[in-house]
Amino acid sequence: MGENEGGGSDITFIPHVLLCSSLQLFSIVIFGCIANEGYINSPREVEEYCIFNRNQNACNYGVFMGSMAFLCCVAFLALDVYFPQITSVKDRKKAVLADIGVSAFWSFMWFVGFCFLANQWQMAKQEDNPLGEGGDAARAAITFSFFSIFTWAGQSFLAFQRYKLGADSALFSQDYTDPSQDAAGAPYTSFGGDDMESPGGGGGQANSDGAFDGTGGYQRQDY
Repeated sequence: MGENEGGGSDITFIPHVLLCSSLQLFSIVIFGCIANEGYINSPREVEEYCIFNRNQNACNYGVFMGSMAFLCCVAFLALDVYFPQITSVKDRKKAVLADIGVSAFWSFMWFVGFCFLANQWQMAKQEDNPLGEGGDAARAAITFSFFSIFTWAGQSFLAFQRYKLGADSALFSQDYTDPSQDAAGAPYTSFGGDDMESPGGGGGQANSDGAFDGTGGYQRQDY
């Protein structure tokens, strides 16, 4: 997702954030238009019905998709903030692959939603809404559903570009290690060097002999 390390991080991170912000706006527009003006009633009826050809499923689909897409964008932005803290190579790959898959899924779902809403709007009868109430809101929901198709597809493409950049760099390499663990994994080096272990070096042996015969600095005192 948002690689804040490496030369190509800004190339994909900044457009990714901009697309997420745009998708949040599109979701709010779709959700708000259908929830506020997507249910109307004719002068001779009291009960409200969906403006899309009286098909309740069309309104429910638009409201549900708009709200869930907004929450998904929030989750993506939160993952972008948390991504630099992920040190596991496998977890980084899973995060980026999830971004690719989920974005492609939402692009397909908005394609279905656009076709569904547009078809039901064309089939709506004028006598059901003689005053044309909510027409602008319905057209806005359809329009932003169409925009969402390509925006989510663009986000999936950027996620794929981030995956390629990570695969070509140390980000997804098997040799990648957390810098904080480098010092802990360094081999232990003795302070005495090789002289402490060499039998002929004379360093350790001389100190040992001197400690027992009294010539190594220790003087026996007669009481």
